[in-house]
Amino acid sequence: MHRWHLSGLDHRQFEYLVEMDDSDLAARGIVRCVATQDHGFPCRVSLVDARVGEELLLLPYTHLACTSPYRASGPVFIRCQAVRCVLPPGVVPPYVHRRQMSVRAYDAGAFMLSGQVCEGAEVAATLDQLFDDPHVHQVHLHNAGRGCFSCRAERCTTDDQPDATPPSVEINP
Repeated sequence: MHRWHLSGLDHRQFEYLVEMDDSDLAARGIVRCVATQDHGFPCRVSLVDARVGEELLLLPYTHLACTSPYRASGPVFIRCQAVRCVLPPGVVPPYVHRRQMSVRAYDAGAFMLSGQVCEGAEVAATLDQLFDDPHVHQVHLHNAGRGCFSCRAERCTTDDQPDATPPSVEINP
């Protein structure tokens, strides 16, 4: 039984950005773009690749907002009409399977316990192994090639119910 689930970012924190004009977005380091292919624009909210023609925002995002040496941010794509996805335990989205991933495990104090690179098809087994350690509180997945934050793995509170409480996060100014 898998003790983890993957979750996208909470879409509510981005809703106001969708309504902004491009100059206001640019002042915040955000770019509005349109997917030019069906693969290559993975949404960090819905955990699916945008389809050709879908509008997205590309923005800097602090995915580990903490007072730790591992505080971290990176670029993320957000589909403009996306809603947060929380996957069932043990499910890895197809866009992860197509990529080489960096998998980083953190304890409750946001101190990195493990960092490794694996093929997307190996992510589930890697997460199973990492969550065998009771000190692992969360695991962040990143695209290994470009380093973009992909999604967060959290420990399930029961075998059937993931803890769907959104993490504390911030958008970079």
